[in-house]
Amino acid sequence: MSVEFVLNLWCEHLGYDVHQLSSGIQDDPNVKLMIAGSTLRKVKSRSWKKQRHFRLLEDGLTIWYKSRWAGKGHSTFSVMEVEAVREGHQSEVLLSIADEFPANLCFTLVFHGRQGNLDLVAESSEEAQAWIQGVRKLIHKAQTMDEQERLDQWVWDWFQKADKNKDGKMNFKEVRKLLKMMNVDMNEEHALHLFTMADKSESGSLEIEQFVHFYKMLTQRDEVWKVFQDYSGDGERLLLEELENFLMIEQHEGEQSAQHAKELIERYEPSETAKKQSAMSSDGFQMYLCSQEGSIFKPECRELHQDMSQPLSHYFISSSHNTYLLEDQLRGQSSSEAYIQALKRGCRCVEVDCWDGSDGEPVVYHGHTLTSKILFKDVISTLKEYAFRASDFPVIVSLENHCGVEQQTVMAQHLKQILGDMLLTTPLNGQIPQQLPSPQELSGKILLKAKKIGGLEECLDESLTDEVSDEEEMANGEAESPSTEDPPAEKHKKSKLSRELSDLVIYCKSVHFHGFEHARSHAKCYEMSSFSESKAKKLTKETETEFVQYNTRHLSRTYPSGLRTESSNYNPQEMWNVGCQIVALNFQTAGLEMDLNDGLFRQNSYCGYVLKPSFMRDISTQFSPEKPEEWQGYKPLRLSIQVISGQQLPKVNQKEGSIVDPLVRVEIYGVPQDQAKEETSHINNNGFNPVWNETLNFVIHVPELVLVRFVVEDYDKASRNDFIGQFTLPLTCVQAGYRHIHLLSKDGTAIPTSSLFVNISISELT
Repeated sequence: MSVEFVLNLWCEHLGYDVHQLSSGIQDDPNVKLMIAGSTLRKVKSRSWKKQRHFRLLEDGLTIWYKSRWAGKGHSTFSVMEVEAVREGHQSEVLLSIADEFPANLCFTLVFHGRQGNLDLVAESSEEAQAWIQGVRKLIHKAQTMDEQERLDQWVWDWFQKADKNKDGKMNFKEVRKLLKMMNVDMNEEHALHLFTMADKSESGSLEIEQFVHFYKMLTQRDEVWKVFQDYSGDGERLLLEELENFLMIEQHEGEQSAQHAKELIERYEPSETAKKQSAMSSDGFQMYLCSQEGSIFKPECRELHQDMSQPLSHYFISSSHNTYLLEDQLRGQSSSEAYIQALKRGCRCVEVDCWDGSDGEPVVYHGHTLTSKILFKDVISTLKEYAFRASDFPVIVSLENHCGVEQQTVMAQHLKQILGDMLLTTPLNGQIPQQLPSPQELSGKILLKAKKIGGLEECLDESLTDEVSDEEEMANGEAESPSTEDPPAEKHKKSKLSRELSDLVIYCKSVHFHGFEHARSHAKCYEMSSFSESKAKKLTKETETEFVQYNTRHLSRTYPSGLRTESSNYNPQEMWNVGCQIVALNFQTAGLEMDLNDGLFRQNSYCGYVLKPSFMRDISTQFSPEKPEEWQGYKPLRLSIQVISGQQLPKVNQKEGSIVDPLVRVEIYGVPQDQAKEETSHINNNGFNPVWNETLNFVIHVPELVLVRFVVEDYDKASRNDFIGQFTLPLTCVQAGYRHIHLLSKDGTAIPTSSLFVNISISELT
């Protein structure tokens, strides 16, 4: 296909004017004020409050700000990075200055991922409202962009960065420099040829619309065009029947392909002429493949599609460890913001470590360390506000109680007064359960996990003499080293428990684990134990089938070793393999382990609950992660992944002229026999449109437990490869066929326009 033909197609089909990106919004009075600019106070603490000039740039998506005294220095961020705007004193920082600045002047910009908030104070309530409403409108605009608009916005952003003199034009030398910035290392003769074609006015420079056309010629996807040609009779369009054939043969859609083909043409075909002919152009075809429907993740798995009426013990539950920490567990900052971040990511079990406060108010922090302290009542107020923003299903508060009886009673009062009806204080229907209730039955409820005097059936004694905390379990030899939490004098001291706090524990009574045999004969369904990672790993190796059986009826919580002072994480897959539900991780620590957690819980509407496989819900199950072939339902699969190409991979080294050498590694996580890694070769100097066309093959023994992680790295011969991006998902959510994988950063946030193009085949092993 000639370049001229491609350009003509784009001109006819898209006719896209990048200035439309902010059309309809720039007339908004709030946005007009933002474009004109405002002086706002940026607040970092009670003592750090400095004026900055903020304004919205002409692209309608970039916010620029600088100090009056900082010379040429300035900062920018994209509205696409902003998740939400909070009004008033809705951050710890703004609460600390509430006596100085009223709520109607204050607002907080909350960013995606682990990036810190931006707390701002306006000079008038009208100005504050203009920014609040304006940013919200721009966020909505950014979120509702289609794939084509996102791509054009991305190109526009790059053009703006490179157009240093702001004249709206770029000569060939500037374009070459821009291509380097965009991770493109290409043949100069070819680039000049495309530049000349795009320069319709023959002025020797490109305006933004011409640059967009130049970019689209440059990014013509030959590998997508080849697939298109395989099914197109005339080489220029896919007729309805041809598109149906593609969906049925390549995308494995079967009977639904006919109706789906019509819907795809309606949704993604940019040419009205083609739509009237019930046909799809190559542009429409590429837009479909790059969309969420064409992604590797099955659309139906994104929705809430699982049975939510089974006992709590039948679900994996997204769980956080040391939830109050923003950083490491020795010196990190404790913050209610950490709870907000965990909850908005779908976390359904949060940890609260409580200690006696000096003024009679319990405090939350990592005991006997340099971590800062926050008030228990502030944590509970945060839970009330944010517990059910991301999911309606129950939140479990895992209470590590180090307080005396007096402040325990204060805790109980705060829980009841602040949470009100949200707090579950009696068994459902007043019945003693034979099995745990379901997430559906407990919807909108907060459950307390803690020690309890006696059981639901009776109250035995005012003092607790035979139960110990998780940390004391560690001190009694169930961990690799003594805990940093309890001083030696407290290790074997009998702990007193407030009756008022004890009575709030209903379905999550913490008990010491006395073995699987004892649990079978004596334990109640509402009793649960916590295991350090070393104890859990020991049990998975020695009595794995019994562990799986135990977890069909009881909740288990696992938590990181006390040696992980830097708040690193263990691999959660080992715990999920034996059915542990509450596998607590340090949400504040990015990396492989949190990628796996995000990957597992990305399904089922990110609600924080994932139904375990059927063989992990049967109390008489004989499933063994170590010997899956002996399981009655054993049906291994073959997974074949053709890694075709990559698109717009981000630069790792920001030095001018630096281009990445990308490779792709596919990692399989599941039962021990399924643990595997395969990788492609690396491509020299091409992060823009690398092509691998390499196939990686895997045998999968227990597909129901497998997570597939795609990792892109910058190859380095002399040192460790640099991370570029990743995406992780359950194998059960993988769509076969030609698919795009939209990459995420190390922080778990989207990398605009960066993707992999793959062809996936899943078949029974014969």
